[in-house]
Amino acid sequence: MRLTVVGCSGSLPGPSSAASCYLVEADGAADDGGPARTWHVLLDLGSGALGPLQRCVDLDELDAVLLSHLHPDHCLDLCGLHVARTYDPRRPRGTGRPLPVHGPAATGEQLAAAYGAGEAAGIAASLDVRPWRTGEVVRLGPLAVEVAPARHPGEAYALRVREVATGRVLVYTGDTDSCPAVDVLARGADLLLAEAAFQEGRDAARGVHLTGRRAAELADGAGVGRLLLTHLPPWNDPDVVLADAAAGGYGGPVALARPGLVVEV
Repeated sequence: MRLTVVGCSGSLPGPSSAASCYLVEADGAADDGGPARTWHVLLDLGSGALGPLQRCVDLDELDAVLLSHLHPDHCLDLCGLHVARTYDPRRPRGTGRPLPVHGPAATGEQLAAAYGAGEAAGIAASLDVRPWRTGEVVRLGPLAVEVAPARHPGEAYALRVREVATGRVLVYTGDTDSCPAVDVLARGADLLLAEAAFQEGRDAARGVHLTGRRAAELADGAGVGRLLLTHLPPWNDPDVVLADAAAGGYGGPVALARPGLVVEV
């Protein structure tokens, strides 16, 4: 299982990165016994991410989009993906099935509102929106996905992606503050992709984001193999984020996400 960072800027696209988008790829067969191939699954598709995504994968090769929540920096470029799937003249009309998009209950409604009035039917023809259900395992070829409620405004989730054949696990926090449900979801993960938008001593609000320190505390308590910090707003100093993480008691490898980074999970 491979993780490619497409965009890792927090809250909005930055001068050197799109907002949140991560490509997960794994080799394997479908549940129906089809031939083995490489599967391509997105974790979020935030503002500005659709452009660099096309350098990583052909849009028609995507198998699913998994949304952590519905803030624009995590989902807005689904509108552009809808346009590509609907109007690209290189794509024969009426071919292929709508692309599965797993997300909060209001995903379809919000995408239609973002794209424009009266577009709900068109979006449904290109994107098959499916609501998350806590406790349910979603199977996508060689991958099994579970979610847990995150601590963030609105309906938000952390995601656990397991490669069935190898047992390797990636956990993506989405946007969250510390919370027991995410602690449990992250247990034993090989890679924890954790947001760290807030900074110790600067951002006092709770129930919104992790700091580098709280992300490291999560990694330490969950016994994860590696910690990759992401979702840094353009105004954050990366060195401060790393210093915050160093105070969190986690003894494993810690790194900052950057566009184009590829990690073997």
